[in-house]
Order: sequence, then C-alpha cells, then structure tokens
Amino acid sequence: MSPRATYRLQFREGMTFARAAALAPYWRQLGISHLYASPVFTAAEGSTHGYDVADFNSLEPALGGEAGFRDMARALQREGLGLILDFVPNHMSATPENGWWRSLLEWGEASPTADHFDIDWTADKLLQPILGAPYAEVLEAGELSFDLDAGAGRLLLRYFETALPLNPAGTAQLLARSGDPALERLAGPLAGATPETQDPLREALRGVLAEAATADGLRAALAELSRDQALIHEVHEAQAWRLAYWRAARDSLTYRRFFEITGLVGVRVEEPAVFDAVHALLFRLVEEGLVQGVRLDHIDGLADPRGYLARLADALPEDCYLIVEKILEAGERLPPEWPVAGTTGYEFIAALAAGLCDGAGLAELGSAYEAFIGRPADLEAAVEAAKLQILTENLASELGTLVAQASDLAQRQIATRDFGPDSLRRALTALMAAFPVYRSYVDAEGASDADRRLLAEVAERAKLRPDVEEPRTVDFLASLLLLEVPEEDREDTLRFVTRFQQTTGPIMAKALEDTVFYREHRLIALNEVGGEADLVEASAEAFHEAMARRQATQPSGLSTTATHDTKRGEDARARLYALSEAPGLWAEALSRWSMMNAGLRSQLEGESEALPERETEWLLYQTLLGAWPAGLEPDDPEGLETLATRVSAFLEKALREAKLRTRWTAPDEPYEAAVQAFAKGLLDPGNRIFLKDFTATAEPFLRAGVVNSLTQSLLKLTAPGVPDLYQGTESWDLSLVDPDNRRPVEFDLLTGRLEGLAAQPWEALLADWRGGAIKQRLLATVLAVRRDRPALFSEGDYRPLEVSGARADHVIAFARGLGEQAALVVAPRCPLALLDRQLPTIPAEAWGDTAVALPRDLQDRAWSDALSGESGKGELLLGERLRTLPLALLLGD
Repeated sequence: MSPRATYRLQFREGMTFARAAALAPYWRQLGISHLYASPVFTAAEGSTHGYDVADFNSLEPALGGEAGFRDMARALQREGLGLILDFVPNHMSATPENGWWRSLLEWGEASPTADHFDIDWTADKLLQPILGAPYAEVLEAGELSFDLDAGAGRLLLRYFETALPLNPAGTAQLLARSGDPALERLAGPLAGATPETQDPLREALRGVLAEAATADGLRAALAELSRDQALIHEVHEAQAWRLAYWRAARDSLTYRRFFEITGLVGVRVEEPAVFDAVHALLFRLVEEGLVQGVRLDHIDGLADPRGYLARLADALPEDCYLIVEKILEAGERLPPEWPVAGTTGYEFIAALAAGLCDGAGLAELGSAYEAFIGRPADLEAAVEAAKLQILTENLASELGTLVAQASDLAQRQIATRDFGPDSLRRALTALMAAFPVYRSYVDAEGASDADRRLLAEVAERAKLRPDVEEPRTVDFLASLLLLEVPEEDREDTLRFVTRFQQTTGPIMAKALEDTVFYREHRLIALNEVGGEADLVEASAEAFHEAMARRQATQPSGLSTTATHDTKRGEDARARLYALSEAPGLWAEALSRWSMMNAGLRSQLEGESEALPERETEWLLYQTLLGAWPAGLEPDDPEGLETLATRVSAFLEKALREAKLRTRWTAPDEPYEAAVQAFAKGLLDPGNRIFLKDFTATAEPFLRAGVVNSLTQSLLKLTAPGVPDLYQGTESWDLSLVDPDNRRPVEFDLLTGRLEGLAAQPWEALLADWRGGAIKQRLLATVLAVRRDRPALFSEGDYRPLEVSGARADHVIAFARGLGEQAALVVAPRCPLALLDRQLPTIPAEAWGDTAVALPRDLQDRAWSDALSGESGKGELLLGERLRTLPLALLLGD
C-alpha cells in the first residue's frame, strides 16, 4: 500500500531508535503516514550514514539494536504510522568488521563467502589499498606489526587502526615461534585447517588465550617478532590479500566497488544464495509487520536490476511499498517492467525547477555568467571532458577490466581479432563518454527496444570522436552490448555487458554531479541530482507536462525536494530560482561586489591571475544568497562567523570535487588557502560596505524565495506522487551540501511550535516569516487535507487549468478530481516583480485581471480554501481569491 506522506529521518549522530520512538506523536500530528528511515543495519564502526553495511543480519547496536528497533516500530504503530527502510543491496563495508569479508581475508577463494562479493579471482591477490605509502616504504618504516585478538582467537597484521586477519598458516607460523608450549601444540593442526575444520581449532586457541598470562605472553612475543621485517613480509606474502598503496586502487583493484570508494565492495545479489543471505533479516522484519516499505539504494549498481526486483517482489508481500533510487535524466523513463511504485523522486526536483524558473531570464543569466567569467560556457563539452577524466583517472581499473574482457572476445572472431587493446580502449572510452543516461539494461533475455535505440544513438556519437580512429571497433563493442554474438560466446559477453553497465552509472554520477556541478555555475539551484544545469524550457507548461508523465508512469513514486544527497537545501534552491527573474540586477550587483572585494583577492607566487577565479567568485555570491539565514543582519558577528564556518566547509568540498586546481587525492593547500581567505573576508564583520550592500540587494530575493518555497511545498503535497519531507525541512532549509544537510534537527522547537500553530492567523505568520513557522503551518494544513481525502490525491486525475489575464505567466494551476471529490491548486511562480514591499506575499492589485478558468464540470461548485478558510463560487479572480495568502488549495466536495 502506498504511503500518504513520508518523513525521511537520518539515524546516527545522535538519532537513535529510542529518540525516534519519542518523536512518533509529532509526526502523526504533522500529518505524515510513514517514517522513512536511513539505513539501520549494522554498519562499519563510526559510520555516520549507514550505507557501509557490515552485517545485513543485525540491526545497529549503537542505535539500540533489534530490541530498540522493535520498540520504535511499536511506538510508530501506536500512532498509526508505518515504516519504510532504506536498504543497500549493492555493496558492503570492505573491512574486517564485516564477517563475510573477514572470512574472505582469512581463506581467500576457499572462503564460504567468496561468492558473496564481485571479485576477479583470476587476477592478482585481493588488493587491500589502505597504505599511506608504497608497501616497501611502509615495511621499512616498521609500520606493520603482528597483533592479537584473543577473544576471537585470531592473529592479525596491523597497520595503525586497521588490523587484517592472518590465515591459519600464518597464524600457525607465528604460534610456532611464540615460546609457549600450549600455543606451539596448536600450530600444527592450525597449519592444515580448512574452513570446515577451523571452528574447534579456533575454540581451542581461544581457550588457551583465556589465561591472561598466556595472552599477554603471546602479545609480547608478537611484538618481538614484529621487529623482523623479513618475517612480516614472508607472512604477508602467504596471505590471500596484498597490502598496497592507496593510489594503487586507481588501476589495480581486483573487486567491484561502489563508485570510486575502495572501502565499499560490490555484493553479488544476483546469486540466489547470496540474495537469501543478504535479505534474511529484512524479510523477517517485513513478515512480522514491523516494516511496511523498502527503499532500494543505487539500483543501477546491480548486475541485473530487473531480475533482482522480480525476485524481491516475489519475496515481499503484495502490499509492501517498494521504491528505487534511480536518477532519471531528461527524457528518460523508469523501465515499465520493474515491479516498483516509482523512484525516490529526484526528477520531481527537476520538474519544480522547470516550473518555477523564468526561461528568458535563464538565458540572460547565462550571458551574464559568460561575460563575468570571460569565456563561453559549454555544458555538454564540460560533461564529456569530466567523463573522460573520471574514466581514465579515478576509474582506470574498471576501464582496464573492460578492455581486457573486450580484447578476449575480439580475439575469438576472425573479423575482429585485429582490434588491439588500445583501439578498444579508445572505443570504450568514447562510448561511455557518449552515454546520456546512467546505464542500459541489457540482460540474459537480450536488449529491449529502448536499449537498442539508446545504444544506436550512443554508438553514432562515439564514432564522431576524433580519437576513435577505427569506427569498426565501436560497431564491434555495440554488437557485444546488444548480445549479438555467437551462442558459445554469449555467457562471457554477458559478463562484459554487465560490468560495462555497472560502470557507466558511476561515470555519469562522478562526472556530472560530483565534478561539472562544481565547475559550471550559471544558476547553482539547477546543479542538482537529476537536474538540468542547462535548463532552457522553464514555464508552467513544462511543470504540467512533467506531472502528466508522472501521473502516467509513477503516480505512487516519491516526490522529494530534499535528501541527504541534494547539493543544497530545498528553500535555498527556491530562493535562487528568483535570480532567473532579475538576471540584470544580479549581474550589476556581482560587478559591484567584485570591485568592492578586489582587495581580498590574492596572487600566488609565480601566477599572473589573482584568486579566486571568476567562476568561483560567481559561485560564492550565489552560495551566500542561498544559505543566508533569513534573520541574519550584517552587524551580527556571531551569525556571520557561523555562516562563514559552513561556507568554508562547503568551499573545500566544491573546490576539490571540481578537480581543477585541487582535489581530495592531491590537495593544493596554497591555492585553497587563498580562496578560503577571500570567502572568509567576505563575511568579516569589518567588510561593512559589502555586507550592507549584499543584504539590501538580497532582501527581495529572500522574500521571493519564501513565496517560491510555499509554492514548492504546496505543489509537492498536491501533485501526483507521494510527498516526502526530509528531516527538519518543516522550517526553512537553507543547508549546503553534505554534511551540512545532516546537522542536528531542532525537534524540540518544531514539536513545541506545532502545538498551537493552527490557531495563529496567517497574517501573523507572514509578518514573522523569517522564523519559518509559516512553512510548517502550510505543511501540516495540507497534509491534513491529504489525510481526509487520501484517494483524491493518490488516484485522482490531474488537469492543468487555463489561466488568463495580465499575470497569467505567473501562475501554476491544476485540478485533482476523483468522483465527487475535487481540489483546485493555485500557486504563484516567478513572484519577484509582484511582491509586496515588506512581506513575502503578493498584493491583490498586483494580479490585475488574472483569472483561472474552470472546466465545465467544475464551474457550478462552491469552493472552500483549505488554507485561508474563505469560500466562494464562480470565476476564480486571483485578486479576490488570494487576498490572505499568495496561494490557495480550494476544495469542492
């Protein structure tokens, strides 16, 4: 059964099962139907997010364990709330805390869990790229040592905080040199142990080590043996794994990872036994009625998404709500054969951007941006360049694997055996750079018509690249990707296709979202997951078209406006949309501020250009506008310092993710210091002239942002889809990118404020708009309407309404209808030019003759505004209907 509305809660960092249980009454009062939890399965020690799962079959002890989870689920149920869990089937933590991974480290390919992970066992040993320097240097520096986990009966090789288990042979070798007869007697049996015979031997070792003196004596012996570098090397070389410099992961990794994170190893959930082992606890929680829905993380990382989803749907009850994290690029559709309710809703953010921005203003803002930075902005070229950089640098090992697989397949046919590795590498690189979406979905059953069209388009684009000297290599690879091969090669080809499809997604994500979105800054509100940074068509019609598609393809998918992955808060984006209404004003202001702050710029030795670059300066002013707290005054040193600290953390991430002058793997500290000094200087209380000018210029954008935020909230709650509220966004969400968007939520403030909110006049809430209570009141009011009329919004039709008059372009209006129930939604867009001089509202006279025309079947109804309480019948003249608030939700039951 689909939720009515969800509330996303980030567990960890202070949020536990017990604390969530205590908040259940608040969420019920707010009007949501389901708590939507971040991952709660046991994760790597110290995890701040839970996506690094260490044990699928236990719940995080630090959150309260299974007992605490059950208490929370019962507390939710007492308030009539369901629970949706965020589940991570694609990867696990590659640390010894993960029992499956630890077994693999001990036994290698002989481990009972060897088939749980996506590992190339034909390659070198299992690479462990955790060293801060090359292995030989680490060994010579004495940074490797033997250690003991007496309670587990394991000997370890330690590198600072990381301790990897030794195999039985290595353990036996060290026990034989311990000098303790009892331990020496165990060395022989351990040397010949197998996974099947290890348990009694390990138990025996634990028993001997239970004597504190024996354990202490062994630790002393291991410390002495650790001085012998030759012995350490000998034991190391006998393991199934090999320690390596962390940079070696770039081109030598022997397992599939999540994106470029070597600490997250790919899980083979396509194997039935692995699928069962991964989902055992989840299925039990669902079966017991503790969990009513599942969100699947990174579905595009799986080998066979369709097959996985079919198996999962068969295992879950029919009424279990199932959604996938899937980034839909412009024009892309969710595969219709997937048995899911929809996506996590990033495409809804893109639809809002298209509905709330001014199309003509975006073009003018783009021209102003190019004039300011002194070069044309070519987003397509920037994305292609970033993809090539990511593929050849960050994901070089993945590319190498694909080249090797393609070369092997090429050698099997006379027509293709002349295609060498270099030609195939060029062709593969060109194909991946040309992909306009995350991936294709070719599986054992072959390619769908949609995949055939996609791959044909991609192949033609790839052939146009100048570095593809032999177009026939592209044709060959395209035939592989379509499984158009001899039957005897089909199985090996499918492995190649699978790995190719698992690689294009990370390339797109890392190149677009985590690189280009930090390089190109025309309007940073558009630089969002699933967004269109080069958006051109922006209008009410664009929003209606997106909602019609949503109603047809995923009416029960989530409609989100903020997540833990979004680049900035939902209300920061709403505020920044207003820049598209006044690009000339913003360009003039930037020119003025740039001159004011010229003294803050600095020049590094040997360089001719002062820092920051013009692109970064443009980014900084927009960042300040989006993140500026509504009540912050230019003479508030404490508030300015708090904002400066947040901007500094954002700036470090933005500069390094851009990968131009500095990056995470090679920080350029002098460069970063120069840019950070500029940013800090902007917000220095002594920079009074700029701060006063900035706040005065920003003021109307702040008020326009409030109107956009209210519109955004109303649309989310009434358009097709299941509205999702991210934690804390009941009030203004002006957050920056992670981890700023995971700051603790002031639940005490929110719960206390909600109690008497319904009794407060809207006029008073508008007057006190900086506090954010008006948004919380709007959400609670409309969620109550959804609670009373669930079918109207989950099943009702969606009809755009015609708007006429002088301000018709400033309105989004639509009707929802089901049987005798109907609702009309009227909301402003592009409000900047219409604003009241003091408040975030639109005076009645500003609407002039603007009116919403009703379809014939709705004309005779009496309509009551669920927000203002006013009622009426007949023509919807906005100057009359929007006197109390700038938007309306009219009910005509």
